[in-house]
Formats: sequence, C-alpha cells, structure tokens
Amino acid sequence: MKRYLAIGGLVLVTVIWGGGFVASDMALESLRPFQIMAVRFLLASVLMGAISVKSLKGISHKEIRAGALMGVALFAGFALQIVGLQYTTPSKNAFLTALNVVMVPFIAWVILKKKIGAKSILGAVMAIVGVGLLSLEKNFTLGLGDALTLICAVGFAFQIFFTSEFVKQYRAAVLNFVQMCTAFVLSLVSLFAFGELHFEVTAKGWLSVLYLGVVSTTICYLLQTACQKYVDETKAAIILSMESVFGTLFSILILHEQITLRMVAGCVIILTAVIISNLAEGQETENVKEISHEI
Repeated sequence: MKRYLAIGGLVLVTVIWGGGFVASDMALESLRPFQIMAVRFLLASVLMGAISVKSLKGISHKEIRAGALMGVALFAGFALQIVGLQYTTPSKNAFLTALNVVMVPFIAWVILKKKIGAKSILGAVMAIVGVGLLSLEKNFTLGLGDALTLICAVGFAFQIFFTSEFVKQYRAAVLNFVQMCTAFVLSLVSLFAFGELHFEVTAKGWLSVLYLGVVSTTICYLLQTACQKYVDETKAAIILSMESVFGTLFSILILHEQITLRMVAGCVIILTAVIISNLAEGQETENVKEISHEI
C-alpha cells in the first residue's frame, strides 16, 4: 500500500513541476529572472530551515561543502532555464530540461569512469534527434532560448549526479537546506549584478512566485524524498520525467500554446530517450545486485 501511495506522490510531484513551467512564464510578465529566483529560494530556504531545524545541530563542514556544490548546480540549472524561458515556449523549455536524465550517465562516466551501456548511448542519440525536431530552425540554427535550456539541462544533470552521490554519505535534510541557501545567495548576488533591484510586481506575479517557492520547490522536494524510500530510483526517475508532459499540457490548457506535429514528434522522441536511459540505469543496477548475490 505504501508503495502505491509513494507512486501517487511522485506523480503529484510531476504535476506540480509541470505547472511550474507555466507559473514561471506567468511570473516573467512582471518580474525579472533573478527576482523570481531570489524570492523562490528565499521562501524555500526559510521553510526548509524551519522543517529541518533539529537536523542542523552538529552540521559538518563536509555536509556544507556537499550541499553547496548541489546548490551551485541547482542555481545554474534554474537560472539558465528561466532566462531561456524568455526566448522559448514553456513546452519546449519543459522537454529540453528533461534531457538532464540522458546526460547523467555521461557525467558519471567522465567523473567516476562508470561504463556507459548501449541503451544510454541509444537514449543520447534519440535525444539529439528529438532536440533537432523540436528546436532546430529551417536553417538548422538553434534559438537562444532553446540553447540556454539545453545548457540548463547540464546543470540539472550535475545536481542529480551530486545528489545521488552525497545523499549516501550525508543527511538529506541538511543537504536540502544548504542547497536552497546556496541557490538563494547566488540568486541574490545575480539580482544585484544584473541590476534587477526595482520590483513592480502584479498580484499574478506574486502568486506565481509563491507557487514556485512553497509548492514547486519546498513541498515537492520533501515529497519526492519521502516517496523515494518506497520506489526504486529507476521507476522514480521515469515517473518524474513526466513533468515535461504535464508542462506541455498546462501550456496548452492555460497559456493556449500552439503545438505543431513536428513539436509533438520531437517531444515523443525526447521522452522515449529519457525512459530508455532510465531503463538502462535500472538494468545496470540489477546486474550489480545479481553479482553481489552470487558473491
């Protein structure tokens, strides 16, 4: 029963994250990118701190360093994502961001020398084809928004990689809090650096940022952590990759975004690539388990 509730919880996370792409687009109507990020991560830091206050006792330098590294990657991913959203559509932004899952095995190969399986390579090739269909113009150039979103996927891929490594060594509550604080500090520095100090926010803008900070960041990260205790990593990753589908669905229903057949084809190929990459990782995990049992 707990497993099914956990799966339902992860599906809820993808729905909320899908709505986050629309909320970000709405927030950009009256707020600048780093204004959104500063408020979003301030809310998340305060709420995470209040929830994990007992865990913060005896925090170590290693935990701070690990959480900060995760926070830098998280900031890079969100910063490039929301800046890119100014120049592309929420649906493209959602599906190109989902490519982070395909990139993780290659990061592990570069840093940890982990072997890349055939399915991971197939997933990467399919992802490239999907990106081409979804984003390339007639003259085979990539728009600024799509290019920034592709780079943002690299940031999120590093955040996933760092999280998977550090959560085995340190307390999740502490890592989450330090991560959010780091992202907030970097957002605040960027806000001053880019001169985004003047706020003229509409009610819709405040509601959108409130959704992003409280619901899409704080609640979702806590819910995801709790649910993944009962669902294996591969299935969880496949479920969470569905945020791109909900992002597109909400863009059509709420923002009335126009979708072409070519975009649909590109999105389907990218989603298939993400699932294949996750299945490849899952197969590798099963093989390791079988070997350990034999030993």
